[in-house]
Amino acid sequence: MKNPDTVFAEARVLETLFPESRSDEFFDALFGDATEGAYNIKLRYGAYDAKSGTLTFFLDLLQRPGKCLACNLTSGLPDVFARHPVINIRGLVAGTEHLLEARCTGWELGRTRQEEPTRYCIPLVLSLSGS
Repeated sequence: MKNPDTVFAEARVLETLFPESRSDEFFDALFGDATEGAYNIKLRYGAYDAKSGTLTFFLDLLQRPGKCLACNLTSGLPDVFARHPVINIRGLVAGTEHLLEARCTGWELGRTRQEEPTRYCIPLVLSLSGS
C-alpha cells in the first residue's frame, strides 16, 4: 500500500476525488437551483492510523457568502451524504483504493460537527486492508 500521507499531500489529488463542482451539482439535484445551497463541500485529508488500518477524511461544509450555514444543517446530513448519488461516497472510496493500491473493507460517516462558525465537517473513516 502506498503511504496516504504522501498520496493525499497535494490538494489536486483531493480535488480529483471530490471536485469542487460537486457542491453545485448536489444543490442543483436537491433544490433544483445550485444557488440555494448554503455551503460548499470540500474534501480534506485527516490522517492514517497504521495500527488500526483506518484512514480519515473530512467533508468540510464551508459557508457561502450571504448564507447561514447553521440554519441548513441537520443531524441527518451524514445519512443523506452516504446515499446521495452526486456526493458519491462509494466513488470516493473506490478512487482512494485505486490511489493507495489498497482495499477498503468498510467506511462510515460520522456526525456533523462544528469546527468554526463558518465551517462544519463530517468525518469519513475508511477501514483498509493491505496496510
